[in-house]
Amino acid sequence: MPTVLKKDGFSVRIYTNDHLPSHVHVFKAQGEVKINLGSETERPSLIQVLNMSNKDATKALNLVIAHQLELLTKWREIHGEPTTE
Repeated sequence: MPTVLKKDGFSVRIYTNDHLPSHVHVFKAQGEVKINLGSETERPSLIQVLNMSNKDATKALNLVIAHQLELLTKWREIHGEPTTE
């Protein structure tokens, strides 16, 4: 699972054997949040929060929103797939 972005204590990862829809796993301390990357016309959204505070989950979502196009590009590089089902 490549780490594709690190910032402010968050680690954003894309699993190489993952499935559609395009998404990332964001980790901080013991917490994890799964975030749908959306598309060029759709904003990212939370899928699942695991052991992460609402405050950190919101920060993780905002981080993904800020880097959405970069993360979509990384998803495509890793999976060679379109970002929608």
